[in-house]
Amino acid sequence: MGSRDPFEISFCSELFMHIKLPLPEGVDLKNLLEVLRSFSWGASDILKAYARGEQPPFGYSKSFSVQDADKGPVTSADLAVNNWLINGFRSEFPAVDWLVITEESISQKIYTDSELTSKWVWMIDPLDGTKDFIQGTGDYAMHIGLLYEGTPILGLVLIPEMDELWIGGIGLGSWCENQKGARREVFFGSRNELHEMILISSRNHRDNNFERLIEGINLGARKIKGSVGCKVVSILKGEADFYVSLSGETAPKDWDMAAPQAVLISAGGFFTHVDETALVYKTHNFAQKGCLIASNGKHHKYLCQELKNRLVEIKPELLM
Repeated sequence: MGSRDPFEISFCSELFMHIKLPLPEGVDLKNLLEVLRSFSWGASDILKAYARGEQPPFGYSKSFSVQDADKGPVTSADLAVNNWLINGFRSEFPAVDWLVITEESISQKIYTDSELTSKWVWMIDPLDGTKDFIQGTGDYAMHIGLLYEGTPILGLVLIPEMDELWIGGIGLGSWCENQKGARREVFFGSRNELHEMILISSRNHRDNNFERLIEGINLGARKIKGSVGCKVVSILKGEADFYVSLSGETAPKDWDMAAPQAVLISAGGFFTHVDETALVYKTHNFAQKGCLIASNGKHHKYLCQELKNRLVEIKPELLM
């Protein structure tokens, strides 16, 4: 059960720095990042305005409403940011050979097999943590993740209430920027022993199976937070060490996981199923079912093994 050596984490990040980020023909990385920054901070201004009951920018209505949908609540803020991002991609990249999928777009369109086999697919969540947004906890985020042949290769996780934009990609590493452009690096926690490690888990998505899964694991502490993006950012800031998702039919979706995974992996962390296999994207229902574990890398293999053994006893059908 040896802990993962910090040098190994650093070395893993260095390896990523020597791999070129694959992009469609005609797309310049520097320009792409500048455009994505503009998209993100525009979304931040929209979300914060709705959160404060103020007039949103860019002509969006101040009226705030909440609609009940099969996948959960949808607010005016979700729809406004969705519109902002979709229009942004159409305007800035009208001829680029990639597919843009957002959480809100799937209620309006069924994607074909040929579309889902596109090499480059953006998975976007305009508002991750809608329940927390409504509750006013501040634990909400926006995700922009790029898949290449089904693997997350570039991600942006925006935390508006913290003035944080986390960016990570293959060949780039990972870092955080504020709206003024000031940058700071990832800091994985210094806790090396399992009994010191901190689990970050969901505020709104926990059940008895999850509690049974976690009990008996000798941990230092547990924290709760909304939004997958906020939870993964807690790992990137050293506030927590790992995150566990356990779900069946109400599983998180590709747009919940793609951007956070890209940022975490590019920093040297891990994001896998409990059996250590990779997450699979672009299935027809976009669901990320089963037991998923994101970590800073320390004890990842051991945690997977321990939780897998417990899951066999609790709910084996959630093994993936």
